[in-house]
Amino acid sequence: MKKLLLATVAIAALGISSASAADLAARPYTKAPPPMIAAVYDWSGFYIGINGGWGSSRNSWDSVAPFLVGPEGSHDATGGTVGGQIGYRWQSGTWVFGLEGQGNWADFTGSNTSLLFPGFANRSKIDAFGLFTGQIGYAANNVLFYVKGGGAVTDSKYRINNLATGALFASTGDNTRWGGTVGVGLEYGFAPNWSAAIEYDHLFMQDRTLNFTAPVTGAIVASDRIRQDVDLVTVRVNYKFGGPVIAKY
Repeated sequence: MKKLLLATVAIAALGISSASAADLAARPYTKAPPPMIAAVYDWSGFYIGINGGWGSSRNSWDSVAPFLVGPEGSHDATGGTVGGQIGYRWQSGTWVFGLEGQGNWADFTGSNTSLLFPGFANRSKIDAFGLFTGQIGYAANNVLFYVKGGGAVTDSKYRINNLATGALFASTGDNTRWGGTVGVGLEYGFAPNWSAAIEYDHLFMQDRTLNFTAPVTGAIVASDRIRQDVDLVTVRVNYKFGGPVIAKY
């Protein structure tokens, strides 16, 4: 009888333990978090943009034979500029390489009284310029620092005016000058395909000897060798075609 009672108690305990185990909730499954993804801005592709800013052209005049020979002085021709650019970049690691063409309208004007001919003022004006450059840059994700260099061209006009009356004494008409340029810029990608930059450029233009003709007779009344350099500071906004971002694990 005692053995039977013990067996009954053991069976009951086993049943209670089994029911308690069945009532326990299963351990929830937790999915492992995905690996971190670093978004890297891709500077490769064609781009087009606009720019605007300020420029200053340094012009030094020297009268040459067959007229009176000697320096006539220098002046800065300053003003605003606006234009556009188009180019292509390709990225290899953190290095970025590119080619670009830029064309700008300009209004850089200035004058000085001639040191050789005190009754006259020498005036310079740049109406437009173009840059054709290659670029090398270093990218830190969506920030790009670059240097550039290549060829430059300016469309310039030169005039001699009578100081007393303000009347035109002689001019050269349009004058196209070729030279070189170097520059540096910092660009920031602020949206998937958009970037903004600030850029400085210096243009080394060739010395050029020009003949000045009278407006009525067309006779050559002066001849000057004119040296020209240009400094530019512009703000640029570019739109890049193609995918802006590469996902990296």
